Amino acid sequence: MTIEQQDRPAVVPHGFNLSVASGLQRYSAQHGDLTLTSVFQPVFSLSHMRAIGYEGLLRAHDAFDRPVSPLDVFGDAARVGEALQVDRLAQGLHIENFKLLGAEREWLFLNVHPGTLIEPYHTAALLANLRRLDLPPRRIVLEVLEEEVTDLEALARAVASFRERGFLVALDDFGAGHVDIGRVWQLNPDIVKLDRIMLLHAAHRSDMAATLPALVTLLHEAGKLVLIEGVETEQEAQLALSCNADFAQGFFFARPAPGLTDACQAQCVIAEATERFRTQTEERERSMASRLAPYVRAFERAAERLSAGEPLEEVCWNFLGLAHAARCFLLDASGRQTGRNVVLRVDRAQGDARFLPLDDAQGANWLRRPYFRAALVTPGRVHVTAPYLSINEALPCVTLSMAVQVGDRLGVLCGDIDWVE
Repeated sequence: MTIEQQDRPAVVPHGFNLSVASGLQRYSAQHGDLTLTSVFQPVFSLSHMRAIGYEGLLRAHDAFDRPVSPLDVFGDAARVGEALQVDRLAQGLHIENFKLLGAEREWLFLNVHPGTLIEPYHTAALLANLRRLDLPPRRIVLEVLEEEVTDLEALARAVASFRERGFLVALDDFGAGHVDIGRVWQLNPDIVKLDRIMLLHAAHRSDMAATLPALVTLLHEAGKLVLIEGVETEQEAQLALSCNADFAQGFFFARPAPGLTDACQAQCVIAEATERFRTQTEERERSMASRLAPYVRAFERAAERLSAGEPLEEVCWNFLGLAHAARCFLLDASGRQTGRNVVLRVDRAQGDARFLPLDDAQGANWLRRPYFRAALVTPGRVHVTAPYLSINEALPCVTLSMAVQVGDRLGVLCGDIDWVE
């Protein structure tokens, strides 16, 4: 690899050329017969409705000014043993061009090959470049690229060392290739970037759409901020909002460009998407309330009759006669189930033979279930859970619960509803 320097003023860093296009100064560098330069894709905070960082992306053109894919640039470099050199060249180029942008507080997201993080030479060169440009490490987010690492412990030590110096670290491509939850625990990044493949699955599969918010919640509970990348459509933007991701990136919000993003336009795009999310959420909540209304009325009547002294087996028939009602059961004040599940239909009583070991729930303790705890907080009020996976058949369900006086003791009446979308 050679880096050529032609007719540069004294202020231009060694190995780079300074050009002006559309009033914007940019550095470029030569790698063989390729001209390399930078573009920046904004990373947006969905809550702040503005760009909070920019990811440096490589752009390459051959001697005839034809675009060359960055994947080909890095692939060719890897085949001749120059992957780390090109990686360092790209990082240096992005740092120089980011400084020219004049961003005052935003982060620069830098893609880094794991090998360059482990090498002390790279660390020294990166720190020297940042000092020269007066860019503190806290302005840099090192994106650890999805690679099969032979020495994961060495990479984890390197990541910890960079974080101690003040850098932020992002784990790229979560959900694709080699990056899984185990890599999160081992590398302990500040930010996890969910790969676009997860958005594509969620957009076409309801089970994945339901799983995505749970995954974001898991990462939040692990102390990680979450960035969803590859957001290209309105549907994908709504998925990013609904799963409570912190940051988003993709063509829907802004395309990569040599300069800073249009702040007003970006705010408008995010605000409009957020407003659509609000209206869609309210519509779903109204639809759910309407769908549940007959179940709640029947359940309230069953609770009244139970409190009046009628047996559980007699009070639940109106509730269980509704189309998707699954079962009723009664818990004592400590969460233990008194008696068996009450079911109406023969097919429900027979159940799925694969789950026969779970059929007899008498004496089971449901203390951990949110529907039990919520009912005890405000007795006499019907509580409705969000859809969750029932242990009875491993199918989605919603549970109604109410704390009622049963004789001289407090009990919690519960009713399950099959939640078929």
